[in-house]
Amino acid sequence: MSLFETRLKEAAERVNAALDGLLPREQGSEARLMSAMRYSALDGGKRLRPFFTLEAGRLFDADETYLLRTGVALECVHTYSLIHDDLPCMDDDDLRRGRPTLHKAFDEATAVLAGDALLTFAFEVLADPATHSDPQMRCKLIAGLAKASGAVGMVAGQAADMAGEDIGSDLIAVTRMNRLKTGALINFAVDAGALIGCCSEAERTALNRYAHDIGLTFQMVDDLLDAEGVVRDTGKAVGKDKDRGKVNFVTVMGVEATRERVGMLADQAKRHLAMFGPRARVLVEAVDFVVERRF
Repeated sequence: MSLFETRLKEAAERVNAALDGLLPREQGSEARLMSAMRYSALDGGKRLRPFFTLEAGRLFDADETYLLRTGVALECVHTYSLIHDDLPCMDDDDLRRGRPTLHKAFDEATAVLAGDALLTFAFEVLADPATHSDPQMRCKLIAGLAKASGAVGMVAGQAADMAGEDIGSDLIAVTRMNRLKTGALINFAVDAGALIGCCSEAERTALNRYAHDIGLTFQMVDDLLDAEGVVRDTGKAVGKDKDRGKVNFVTVMGVEATRERVGMLADQAKRHLAMFGPRARVLVEAVDFVVERRF
């Protein structure tokens, strides 16, 4: 097992334990809602976004508790986005991470409410003094996650995605859509670690450029998996973008050109980390994981 694989596994275990401890338990009249929240939040995802927060912060010996709690808040927002993406009014998916999506396991109304509850819970976690002793830092994290997940971030990207063919074959428009839909939370994940680590402006810029490139790489690989993957590997439906007339990197550029762009962005992402030397080894290896992943 590589150092990256070890650290990713460790991050996932820590995030899962923290989520289990922080999320409300199934009790009282809200038991069904809480059960739905836990069904999706504790379903064994890769926890890649919190991993980026932890590893970026470790470059500067940042407090691990601060990093972990911020990563938990980020994962709650990511989980909410997946719940809502899977709804019949959005992507209408039946399968997520190899098991029924939340609206299939429970019902559509519960899925909407569970997503809403996870979104708001994320900001409750960030606002808690346990997330950072400095209230100004907590405000920066809250503002950063709100921007990354809202109408000029992830939600804007989802709105563009729902527009489908209206985007046309404009590569710039498709790139912007995916930079918002997928990249915004990845950018926040890395930037949050840099902020908590009190890095220099030059270091923060380098990490933001790394996050930008790995975010686009992640989405391009996702589009390739949708075009060429199989359900047993991905744990979700494949070929759905083409079937629904959706626009993505593969539909605009084709498979081979998308693969070439993935290689270029991956190399570029690694170069952005050069200033950190061996300290950034795990983040460099993360690029290879994103490129080679099959799920």
